[in-house]
Amino acid sequence: MTSPIQALVVPVTPLQQNTSLVWCAKTKRAAFIDPGGEVERLLAALAEADVTIEKIMLTHGHLDHAGAAAELSERLGVPIEGPHRDEAWLLDAIPEQAARYGLPDARACTPDRWLDDGDKVSLGEAIFDVVHCPGHTPGHIVFYEPEAKFAFVGDVLFKGSIGRTDFPRGDHDALISSIRDKLFPLGDDVRFLPGHGPMSTFGWERKTNPYVSDLAVGEA
Repeated sequence: MTSPIQALVVPVTPLQQNTSLVWCAKTKRAAFIDPGGEVERLLAALAEADVTIEKIMLTHGHLDHAGAAAELSERLGVPIEGPHRDEAWLLDAIPEQAARYGLPDARACTPDRWLDDGDKVSLGEAIFDVVHCPGHTPGHIVFYEPEAKFAFVGDVLFKGSIGRTDFPRGDHDALISSIRDKLFPLGDDVRFLPGHGPMSTFGWERKTNPYVSDLAVGEA
């Protein structure tokens, strides 16, 4: 069965964040998920993919995931959807974050639509479920396309690791709960793309991840 979505991953900035250009396979309507920087490179990827950009989707407010959202939104004339409104303080602080990391072109942004747990985001005929997954940041969300069994998880979960919780307003217990109670129940066969590094599946992480596997939490 053909997947309802297709995606091109473009790692950007010295932090090597996975910006995704994702589109509905049937309608070619597209979105950038977590555009962290390097606007010209992202625009070139968009032109090469030959799809129609419809929106920008953000999982959370850290610089390397949202730093290029404002400029792309203006240049492409498309709205920003997500993250949860508990990320407003981080999105407002992007210029301060940018100065700290030497990325001067990043700008603060205000989404056109804040997203809550259980909301839906449409992209052509593809429909993403919004899953609120606090812990790395308080308003972090995950975009899950159930027909494709694919999730864009930002910095919640990685192959063999989990998101950092030592940043302001991080919460380790909340992060573990988000992964174990909200993501893993979606199914072992769900593939996911993290904000950095390679793809994995929830089943593999449930089996092997040293932080959130069944063995790690005493449920094996």
